[in-house]
Amino acid sequence: MRTAALQERRNRQILAGIVRTYIETGEPVSSRAISKSFEELLSTATIRNVMADLEDAGYLYQPHTSAGRVPTAAAYRFFAQEIASQATITAADKEWIRREMGSPANAAEITERAGHVLAEVSNALGIIVSPPMGKTVLEHARMWLLPDGRVVVVLISSGGNTRDKILRPTRRFSQSELDATAEFLNRHYSGWTLETIREDLLQKLANERERYEGIVQSALTLCDPAVFGEDLARQVHVEGTAQMIGAVDFASQGQLRDLLEAIEEKHRLVTVLNACIETPEPVHVQIGVKGISEGGDNLALISAPYTRNDLVQGSLGVLGPTRMHYERAITAVAYVAQLFSEALGKI
Repeated sequence: MRTAALQERRNRQILAGIVRTYIETGEPVSSRAISKSFEELLSTATIRNVMADLEDAGYLYQPHTSAGRVPTAAAYRFFAQEIASQATITAADKEWIRREMGSPANAAEITERAGHVLAEVSNALGIIVSPPMGKTVLEHARMWLLPDGRVVVVLISSGGNTRDKILRPTRRFSQSELDATAEFLNRHYSGWTLETIREDLLQKLANERERYEGIVQSALTLCDPAVFGEDLARQVHVEGTAQMIGAVDFASQGQLRDLLEAIEEKHRLVTVLNACIETPEPVHVQIGVKGISEGGDNLALISAPYTRNDLVQGSLGVLGPTRMHYERAITAVAYVAQLFSEALGKI
């Protein structure tokens, strides 16, 4: 909801002009700078009065008495939601992104290319979060018995991605049982997600226990996503850490250290990006990302879900400083999500 300070179109244009100018220069914005670029003929005194109203409403602040104004998080939020969200991608960006994404041979290659594009276009972090284990689409399963009774389970998903895990089941399996279980999964469940496989196996067990009990119990034990575990470090791909660190102002070395740890640990990135899947917007913008680091007030997240066969698989986006080129970043994230989804559908 707009505050009284933003009811007038003129005030919204002035605030948008201040945000744009500050993004470009990084310097406090004066009324004279806005008057030169404003589409209406307004005196600097009139613009100063509007800027004072915007400051009172919490959209601007003045670092020093004699300085111009700087946008607050509320100003960036207004700009992203009401100005940048209406932007369309430029022909130059569209051509460049399509060229950079190219024609990937597998999911790993398209993930790397997409991360690079997102990092370049935002001068920040490009992040791709892969599907959680339960949403992994099975193409082929393999299983091997180790001498000590542990079992190596390798799940190959569409595009050639693999997830492997060494399990220690509660009972000992023979290699022939493992072969039979893998053959059963490959014959009946290729193209299914692990979640839907588990649901169907439980249904079979409930309805036809005598027929399916042995093989189904083995499959449930060896391919349960909860047992298989979540390897978060392998679920998120990050590009652009060095340029991100140089672009953000932190109040202390502790805040910088906390962000670096978040990037290294990955799980905080996964949690924050996956939250965008639950929102109705095609592109989600979050100004201030406290869930990632102590310096999260200085960060902005722009993210979008991507799909495969019309089903949401994961999310991608950029994490950067609040002083970000929102129009370019928002349109680029939306376009990369579109191309990423299309590429996954072809692999």
